[in-house]
Amino acid sequence: MANFTTMSGFLLMSFSGNPGIETLHASLFLVLYLMALTGNILIIMATSIDHNLHSPMYFFLKHLSVLDLCYISVTVPRSIYDSFMHSGNISLWECILQCFAFTSCCTSEVAMLTVMSYDRYVAICFPLRYEIIMNASTCVYGVLAVWISGVIAGVMHTTATFSIHFCGSKTIHQFFCDVPQLLKLSCSDDYINEVGVTAFLALAAFLCFMFIGFSYINIFSTVLRIPSAEGRAKAFSTCLPHLCVVTLFFSTAVFEFLKPHSDSPTGLDFLLTVLYTIVPPTLNPMIYSLRNKAMKAALRKVITESKVYLS
Repeated sequence: MANFTTMSGFLLMSFSGNPGIETLHASLFLVLYLMALTGNILIIMATSIDHNLHSPMYFFLKHLSVLDLCYISVTVPRSIYDSFMHSGNISLWECILQCFAFTSCCTSEVAMLTVMSYDRYVAICFPLRYEIIMNASTCVYGVLAVWISGVIAGVMHTTATFSIHFCGSKTIHQFFCDVPQLLKLSCSDDYINEVGVTAFLALAAFLCFMFIGFSYINIFSTVLRIPSAEGRAKAFSTCLPHLCVVTLFFSTAVFEFLKPHSDSPTGLDFLLTVLYTIVPPTLNPMIYSLRNKAMKAALRKVITESKVYLS
């Protein structure tokens, strides 16, 4: 990181130079952020307070909600502030911190979805041994592994990114410190370490995706052998929300990272970035509570108790 003394910061390019459009964008982001904040906090409260939700599945769901809060809070509040203030300046250290936090949260999200798929695999395929396999120690170690893997990935990615030398334009064509956009500011081809780290993390994400796919192949195979239609419906209902969340997260991420990155980003580029940074944390609480009777009952209980407390 030898270029720290020569770089003072970057300029985050807003969605539009028009103040009216910037204010509209900030207002939309604010609404989505408040939705994500409210939904995930309600999930955390419900899974913490309601004793009926004190099971491994809801334990992991609570930590997924915490992750979603961190994930969306890394980029969106800063973007809202910049748009309302019509300013996009970000210091070098703020950019480093944002890059580290975003990479850590993104990696932890992939790891958490993988752990949750293992939980559903054990619950459906080995129901009689579920409580033995998914005991308290397994759950705690699983969550610790998720957070530790995120921190390690964040350190690796951030160190490799900011070890390159930046020169020329300091404009980042994105509403946060996006690594692919930062690499375009490199004055030479000295980002081989970053390419290596990115390839390693991409391989790890692919292995997680394959593990999730393997888990669901076995889950569907087991569910289809259940003789009663009611039993099959109940088994599918416990897996469907997680499968929807996995599909949403991986599909938006794949669209973003496989699309060609142009020197002059279009509106579609910004839209795809919004899809994988904002949409999953906002929709996840809705997906998990939409058809889950236990979750809806717990959320109603939390809301009712909150109204009584506030009145």
